Amino acid sequence: MKQLSTRFSVAVHALSLIALYKEDCTGDFIAGSVNTNPVIIRRIMGMLKKAGLVDVRPGVGGASLRKDPNQISLLEVYRAVNVTERDRLFRIHENSNIHCLVGRNIEHVLQAELNDAQTLMEQRLAQTTIGQLVDRFTK
Repeated sequence: MKQLSTRFSVAVHALSLIALYKEDCTGDFIAGSVNTNPVIIRRIMGMLKKAGLVDVRPGVGGASLRKDPNQISLLEVYRAVNVTERDRLFRIHENSNIHCLVGRNIEHVLQAELNDAQTLMEQRLAQTTIGQLVDRFTK
């Protein structure tokens, strides 16, 4: 089974670090905490910058949040790093047999359920902020 991209969790990790360690948050520092290559961090930081969530200082200058951590929802982060393809979390297999009762109806019937599930997940992500997570890390 194919898993969702880890970009979302890495982006949340990076934003949480930036919220906690404002002055010391360089790409290398973030990469060390995530335990990944700094190139991965640079790509994700570029996505977060494009979404207006961070400012990135060139060189070893580090990054800073453009918004208060309590104003950055997990849904914003999720959307910023393009976790889904065409805003669809779930995909349905293609080219089902239209001569089969299930095959000709599976996409329509299942997609409605999957859309509802995605909507509920996105509503939940919208209720949680980076600030709330940071508070949990420091308790």
